[in-house]
Amino acid sequence: MSPGDGGTVRPRLVVVGGGITGLAAAHRVVERAPGACEVVLLEASDRLGGVIATERRDGFLLEGGPDSFISEKPAAIDLCRRIGLGDQLLPTSDHFRRTLIVRDGRLVPLPDGFQLLGPTRVLPFLLSPVLSLGGKLAAAKDLVLPRGGPPPDGDESLASFVRRRLGREVLDRLAQPLAGGIYTADPETLSLASTMPRFLELERSHRSVILGLRAQARKAGAAAAGTSGARFGLFVTLRDGMATLPAALAARLPDGTVRLGTCVRRIARTADERGAGRAWRVELASGASLDADAVLVALPAPAAAPALAHLDPELSRGLDAIGYASSAVVTLAYRRDRVPSPPQAFGFVVPATERRRVIAGSFTDVKYTGRAPADAVLMRLFVGGALQPELFGLDDDAMMRTAREELRDLLGITGEPMLSWIQRWPASMPQYHVGHARRVAEVERRVAMLPGLALAGNAYHGVGLADCVRSGEAATDFLLATLAGERRDA
Repeated sequence: MSPGDGGTVRPRLVVVGGGITGLAAAHRVVERAPGACEVVLLEASDRLGGVIATERRDGFLLEGGPDSFISEKPAAIDLCRRIGLGDQLLPTSDHFRRTLIVRDGRLVPLPDGFQLLGPTRVLPFLLSPVLSLGGKLAAAKDLVLPRGGPPPDGDESLASFVRRRLGREVLDRLAQPLAGGIYTADPETLSLASTMPRFLELERSHRSVILGLRAQARKAGAAAAGTSGARFGLFVTLRDGMATLPAALAARLPDGTVRLGTCVRRIARTADERGAGRAWRVELASGASLDADAVLVALPAPAAAPALAHLDPELSRGLDAIGYASSAVVTLAYRRDRVPSPPQAFGFVVPATERRRVIAGSFTDVKYTGRAPADAVLMRLFVGGALQPELFGLDDDAMMRTAREELRDLLGITGEPMLSWIQRWPASMPQYHVGHARRVAEVERRVAMLPGLALAGNAYHGVGLADCVRSGEAATDFLLATLAGERRDA
């Protein structure tokens, strides 16, 4: 029991998982119910932050996980401002805001104004060497095609949508690598409704994807229309690295809140769920247990499933049905004078049809200021994903050799790197397969039958950092409201 002011017993909320979702959730308790609710954060590893990993080496700032988050979804940027990191927010550089794509073994620019699945500007699209004349003509059919209806099961893969609206070549040469750079996914199985619902809405509201994108670009202004690939102006990072955020959140938690090296084996109801005691019991791998009034599970779905299997087998099976992909980030730095053509873009993506051994690459020193010495080039390569799982299984030497061979072929870099680093993230990226929304709805229906339990994280309604923050905070708000209602009724 945890006495509060006047000797009353405070409710206890246990957060399972110390990634950014769990940290945002635990901080929300402190923010919304300071002193009124005890929060305990359990993390199985010896560090907080999940896939966020920042290191400083020899004047370089290295990101082993996500290197930015999107400002269009406000949860993360709002959180940064609330915890005093507003002056740390750093936008992308103003120069070279473009994406390259591999075509026949060469890096060529994406057409200006191409946004993930379709063009916002016609002339750059027509002049681009990325597509053949036949591919461009097939894409132009989108201008006259009628609206498509939903498939019989109510969901459609990204690949199916792009093929029917814009043709196979747009799928293979543009949509697949751009989507792959975000989701490390196979477009044949990726649910469009759960990942890019904007394009379904464009078809419904404008009939044509191209016409809809052009209308949106005109409304947003010239800056949006002239950006290729990702809308880079929407991305921000933290000046001192992404790990600044989990560190700042952890520093704001009361002493004793965080318990590292604490693996949860099972989450169960207690015998006192209808009495005066706490309703939940979190059983640990050590054999100890912790009772709680509410539990927020902020684990990846495959890790949450076994912890909840005894409580609700159907819920556990639903979580297990959410697939994941593994990927690695290979970071390399070179002396600028050893790079034949220093990159003049934020990064590149690689179509699967090119049969190369990387998913994408990012030129970190171009994208954000202060990441590398002036005489150095810093880049990250992404390996593995749903389409090349075997490459994730390479040992470090083979993976590094593979990355350097790809840089030799694509950029002509042959010298020894100044610095190298591999970060592996097994089963880290949820795959929103066709039918994802139905699976999540069933998971949430099962959870709703268990008052005092909530799930949060990137397995459900968005894979980005901002989605994780929003998910953790929303789940906490729900549990705090539930606990407050129970205390009023007591």
